Amino acid sequence: MEQRGEPWGGFRPGERLIELANAVRADPELPREAMAAVLARHGETERELRGLTEGEAAALRRAVAALTEQVLAQTETDRAAEALNVLLERCAARPRLSRHDGHAWHLHVDRGDDASWADWFTASAALALARLLSERGDVAWGECAAPGCRRLFLGAGPGAPQRYCSRACATRSRVAEHRRRRRREG
Repeated sequence: MEQRGEPWGGFRPGERLIELANAVRADPELPREAMAAVLARHGETERELRGLTEGEAAALRRAVAALTEQVLAQTETDRAAEALNVLLERCAARPRLSRHDGHAWHLHVDRGDDASWADWFTASAALALARLLSERGDVAWGECAAPGCRRLFLGAGPGAPQRYCSRACATRSRVAEHRRRRRREG
């Protein structure tokens, strides 16, 4: 259950997590079909998605909500690291290479190709976030700071911490702040 992609860096489990987390935040009862559509955009095949039953979808929704609450909502690096360690301990196994269902070789950290969707998703998302945190030395995700926007995002890279989910939210916030300053000044 991983994405085929470019030979180096085409698989993006962090982006898959953020997209599914935003979808579940917007609709806590996100239908199985909508979840499958997100997973398909991230490389899951129609054959694999047949295994995403209504029961598996409900467990996956709960896993995504737990990842959001326990890790993605964390802004403090040490707490995020501790939460990731708990998840990795609970869900992960020794890393292994897997090639199944027509996918290229890719890394799995779940307990086997027959792991539940929730366990597979939690393990791969926790590993992706742990890698990001270890590479940056800090939390590499957040919630948009724009008023009225609660979208989650992954940081774009080194430099100043990202505060907004998109350029549109950043621009809207800067323009609103500029207008507030002008009204106060004049």
